[in-house]
Amino acid sequence: MIKSLLPLAALLLVAPALTLAADRLAPVEGTEVYFIAPADGDTVETTFTVRMGLHGMGVAPAGVDVGNTGHHHLLVNTPLDELDLGAGLPFSEGTRHFGGGQTEASLQLPAGEHTLQLLFMDYRHLSFDPPVVSDVITITVE
Repeated sequence: MIKSLLPLAALLLVAPALTLAADRLAPVEGTEVYFIAPADGDTVETTFTVRMGLHGMGVAPAGVDVGNTGHHHLLVNTPLDELDLGAGLPFSEGTRHFGGGQTEASLQLPAGEHTLQLLFMDYRHLSFDPPVVSDVITITVE
């Protein structure tokens, strides 16, 4: 009997993910996310402030379902094409979450060159379709 329940259990685990991927929301037309600071090519100290800008939509904490809002994520040395935008982002050094609705954060990175990109996502931590992303910037940490 347990063997006969395994396919059903697998379906129950996969079905919500398939539904979420199919239900990605469209952003407001013309929405843009961008860095206020740092700027592309900047040299920063090990601890520095990232200021995130947004035009066209509003910012709300993750889990708060308010129309035309979302929250910021920061990709650190992580190319966008390596992510599954139809699924929630993993919490990692390469994918930083600002689910509290933050538009500014203190960041600490090791010395060297790093790439940064903002990804604006909906209240469920899913990417909008099409994705709302900033240009990739490169910074040097001293």
